[in-house]
Amino acid sequence: MKRYRRPVVIVAVLSVLLSGLHARAQDHFPGAEWAHVPAAQSGWSEPDLAKAQDWSREIRSTAVMVVRHGALVAEWSDTVKRTELASVRKSFLSALIGIAVAERKINLDSTLAQLGIDDNPPSLTDSEKQATVRMLLQSRSSVYHVALYETAGEIRKRPPRGSHVPGAFWYYNNWDVNALGTIYEYATGVGIYDALDRLIARRIGMQDYRPADGQYVVGADSIHRAYPIRMSARDLARFALLYLRGGMWAGRQVVAAEWVRDSTRAYSATGSGSGYGFLWWTGTFGDPPYSGTSLPAGSFFAWGAGGQFAFVIPAQDLVVVSRVDRDQHLPDPKLASVAYLLQLILRAGGFAS
Repeated sequence: MKRYRRPVVIVAVLSVLLSGLHARAQDHFPGAEWAHVPAAQSGWSEPDLAKAQDWSREIRSTAVMVVRHGALVAEWSDTVKRTELASVRKSFLSALIGIAVAERKINLDSTLAQLGIDDNPPSLTDSEKQATVRMLLQSRSSVYHVALYETAGEIRKRPPRGSHVPGAFWYYNNWDVNALGTIYEYATGVGIYDALDRLIARRIGMQDYRPADGQYVVGADSIHRAYPIRMSARDLARFALLYLRGGMWAGRQVVAAEWVRDSTRAYSATGSGSGYGFLWWTGTFGDPPYSGTSLPAGSFFAWGAGGQFAFVIPAQDLVVVSRVDRDQHLPDPKLASVAYLLQLILRAGGFAS
């Protein structure tokens, strides 16, 4: 009998070792600096990556990062400069609210009325005050009060006040996210920029972020401040990797795994081919007539005006960040252009034809 046990033991040991190596590859995290893996060594096509880089220059991307298995496969342009995130800021607030929910400081089913949330005249109606924190996270509050830091497109598409009851309609709404910022700061007693630094940036080793990289926007239209954030591409890639890892970073649960799952599944169809979760976009990237790029099932992304993107593609253990420096006043890249960049990167990794 003993002569048959040795091969079985060897096979078992090899199986454990190989599974351990796979787990370590899947769970790798950058240290003080990102680990670089040469494209050829990791099976990526250098000619196809060169095509992606050429195209990114064509569409005026100012920073691109490609991260697989937690290591840097490729980067180009200025990934260090801190530039404006635009609405990518919303996905960071979602993470902070998730932490506060886990600490029982925020209840998703609390209404605006219960929280004492109102706004400048014309004030919120009794119906609008029945919107919950959950509805704000989903952009389904149906509060169509004027908001700060809105884009022209958001203003143009905003429905009339009172046209929908809370929870009944999706509209990409800056009022919702600004009010969420107010709710977060009231509930925790901590400013958003300091909370981001202490609860996320330091814990995942962001190299460039400082609380001073955010400055509130105030105005007469609303009492709820907006909170633009400046961040480098390499720090944004760390945040995307945190979500790719289910909120875990180097053995520490920074954001609850359940919150990551709940945040990155669709509660609404947006009419642009994508879904919307808790301040994250999900599914297919962009309007089908524009994109031509279908993301693998389970993909999600943070998206901001002016060409700010962080794609998380769990099926390929992949993060792709593409930024445009808004300080340079460059034209917004068309969705089709960014979609083609993503397609070229996926092709370089052997994930698309």
